[in-house]
Amino acid sequence: MRFLISFTAAAALSALAVVGANAQREPARGSVEAKAAAEYRQLLAGKTPGKPETCIDTRFNNPRLTAYDGKLIYRVSSKLVYVSDTGGGCSNVARGDTLVTRQYQGRLCRGDIAQTVNLPIGMPTGSCAMGDFIPYRSK
Repeated sequence: MRFLISFTAAAALSALAVVGANAQREPARGSVEAKAAAEYRQLLAGKTPGKPETCIDTRFNNPRLTAYDGKLIYRVSSKLVYVSDTGGGCSNVARGDTLVTRQYQGRLCRGDIAQTVNLPIGMPTGSCAMGDFIPYRSK
């Protein structure tokens, strides 16, 4: 009897885990994740991906930085957006944290380590390594 109860409990827990995993993949309408997904799609709408670059010049005029699903997105202009897959760790940029990097000669390169910091309290909130930078350009 004890085996049957523990088996039933394990089956119920695994069913809950599957439901929870599916809920994480599909953000709820109106949630922060859904808004971030919509903004990501809007930033890349009508743009075609180019050849991945290992480094980008970060001395842009007012670049807009955001994060979505483990990616950092640099919006240089309405016609050019760079996307770097960091594998996660810097997603707090989407919530307003500041991205801190150590760059040489104004370039950010694949493999560079970045850190997110909550400036009002001065506390680090995450870190990530830059991936290749994929340019998305409008025609």
